[in-house]
Amino acid sequence: MEIAGNVTAEFAQVLTPEAIAFVEKLEREFGGRRRELLRARVERQKAIDAGEQPDFLSSTAEVRSSDWKVAPIPADLQSRRVEITGPTDRKMLINALNSGASVFMADFEDANSPTWDNMIQGHLNLRDAIERTISLSTSEGKEYKLNEQIAVLLVRPRGWHLTEKHAKVDGRPMSASLFDFGLYFFHNARRLMGKGSGPYFYLPKLENHLEARLWNDVFNFAQDSLDIPRGTIKATVLIETILAAFEMDEILYELRDHIAGLNAGRWDYIFSIIKKFRSRPDFLFPDRAQVTMTTPFMRAYTELLVKTCHRRGAHAIGGMAAFIPSRKDAQVNEVALAKVREDKLRESGDGFDGTWVAHPDLVPTAKEVFDNVLKDKPHQKERLRADVNVAASGLLNFTIPGGQITEAGLRLNINVALQYMDAWLRGSGAVAIYNLMEDAATAEISRAQVWQWIHHPTASLADGRKVSIDLYRQFLPEELEKIKALYGAGAYASSKIETAQALFDRLVTDDNFNEFLTLVAYDQLE
Repeated sequence: MEIAGNVTAEFAQVLTPEAIAFVEKLEREFGGRRRELLRARVERQKAIDAGEQPDFLSSTAEVRSSDWKVAPIPADLQSRRVEITGPTDRKMLINALNSGASVFMADFEDANSPTWDNMIQGHLNLRDAIERTISLSTSEGKEYKLNEQIAVLLVRPRGWHLTEKHAKVDGRPMSASLFDFGLYFFHNARRLMGKGSGPYFYLPKLENHLEARLWNDVFNFAQDSLDIPRGTIKATVLIETILAAFEMDEILYELRDHIAGLNAGRWDYIFSIIKKFRSRPDFLFPDRAQVTMTTPFMRAYTELLVKTCHRRGAHAIGGMAAFIPSRKDAQVNEVALAKVREDKLRESGDGFDGTWVAHPDLVPTAKEVFDNVLKDKPHQKERLRADVNVAASGLLNFTIPGGQITEAGLRLNINVALQYMDAWLRGSGAVAIYNLMEDAATAEISRAQVWQWIHHPTASLADGRKVSIDLYRQFLPEELEKIKALYGAGAYASSKIETAQALFDRLVTDDNFNEFLTLVAYDQLE
């Protein structure tokens, strides 16, 4: 195994010979299967392009119909009413762990820009957080350190589709999933167990139960290799692809010895739908602001998730509240917090056991809502939702009555995607844009919608103008001028907005749709 990234004396504490050997062993054992599963994704996309309708699998009907439960869930994962997410930088780690949330998901994936420094420094920060030695002193004289009571730590490695270009096995970049998981597990599994917790993970972007089976085999192999009892690892799977929604029972079953729950990753879920059905002439989403959680297909997806989890004894975790409270505008806060409360009332009423927020100031609002429903219970898994009966047609009914593509919606997609991609290229994966904490999912929805609207034969604005490359090219420089005014001339000049513009232009005008913008943009990172 060749490490192509810079290895400082500090980084060498993570990249020890033993840790590298462990990660290399994971890649040699599972890298081939991962590549086979990615090839299967390509073939499935071809079938969908040719008209295949996703459905519940006939081959796994017995798994869905039979009675079984997931293995017992550890004590410190029983109450998950509010979870906060964010990248692994020191300040974020400390603030999130201190936020009052039940869980902090430290993110190596969508809220992270995977520069080499970000990845390895993130592992150092996580180690220090587990040891409770993490601290930060700023030039403004601020001091950050952990409180006595902190959130339970979960870590999200990168998805199966990504590679780590700085770590090569036989000259080939290895799986980013195995790299992230392997380093964290190798260094911290016993640390966490010694502190009464364990190695807990969030698993992103799964598309089917065979990809879940691969993770389960990785977990068993890793635990056996380090003489750690099987079942010590606990994972929560994000249901954030439309195909995974048809295999929630099967995903739970494959990971039944290691799984704690499923999460409704709603923004990536919407992106997945656009991506999978992009070539269908009868499929066209309106402005993303109109694709809400109350649309029938999103209701079907979330209610089925709760029913499936609770039947199997697993937690159901709700979606992200991305609002960032304003320090200056009380009226903005009042309106936004009312929407957050409404969202969390719906989730808790539907039977979710917890929810996600992106900012510490949202923790009290979400916690109050779930406290009022759960009272002194850690969860509400006794709510089996026998009233829910979701057919395949319900998951695939993408009709949004009254939905429109507007000029404002098209402009916002261009503007937000450019700002996010600029920040990502400069090393930040969690970005505050227009009072929302945005991650890669927002940029993916934005660029996917612009691509689809440009390439769809009937996509027109509400005023009748056809969405075309020419119209996009008319709006692009105008949105860049708005961003320049927002940044200020100096910050704009030192940004990577020109590189972001070139990438975005390629992504939305290419005849072929690129599966992930992060795959295209990764070459630009150090």
